[in-house]
Amino acid sequence: MKHQNQKNSFNPILRKHLNADALFSDIYTDFSKVSDPRQGNITISLADALMSGFAMFSLKDPSLLAFDERRGVDQNLRNIYNIENVPCDTQMRTILDKVNPEELRARFKGPVRQLQRGPLSVWCFLRDVIC
Repeated sequence: MKHQNQKNSFNPILRKHLNADALFSDIYTDFSKVSDPRQGNITISLADALMSGFAMFSLKDPSLLAFDERRGVDQNLRNIYNIENVPCDTQMRTILDKVNPEELRARFKGPVRQLQRGPLSVWCFLRDVIC
């Protein structure tokens, strides 16, 4: 029988920057640094469009149409993802199609590094699959 004061052998260090709110905020900040190829009167920021795409995938919406239906009623897009103006499906396609994917790849290096130093560092990998 274990002694009550004995520490658990697995005692992860909790990091305040590794919660969803902090990671989403960091991703939004990084998306704000992506160069916007559009010119003229811009009503939806590139950061809002990129974050909307990120939100669509993280919320597991099956299509742009499903996400479009959510945008009018779901306050989580503003409260959790910090999106001020959520684009409709057509606007999202038009805006995101012009973005250089290489610029986006660099934006995810920071959050991935934080996860590798934090919770992912204690996970076991077997044949490149998390187990």
